[in-house]
Amino acid sequence: MSENEATPTWFVYMLRCADDSLYTGITTDLQRRVHEHNHCNKKGARYTRPRRPVSLVFQEPQVDRAAASQREVQLKKLTRKQKLALLK
Repeated sequence: MSENEATPTWFVYMLRCADDSLYTGITTDLQRRVHEHNHCNKKGARYTRPRRPVSLVFQEPQVDRAAASQREVQLKKLTRKQKLALLK
């Protein structure tokens, strides 16, 4: 097994909700996480449950969970205008 296979890639991601709001999170599996946000009442975030459907609009790989968490905090501090500029 190579080093990359042993260590999962972490992603910071942003979702656009049905009400046009933006949600930011981290995960190692984007497809699974988006599915959970859209379909799972226990695993989907409380914020996204009443704002379904959601769609993935941004993803950024990170080297580890700590880096992903730090980047998530940075993105959450951005204004909506700054987040929309990042998406372009």
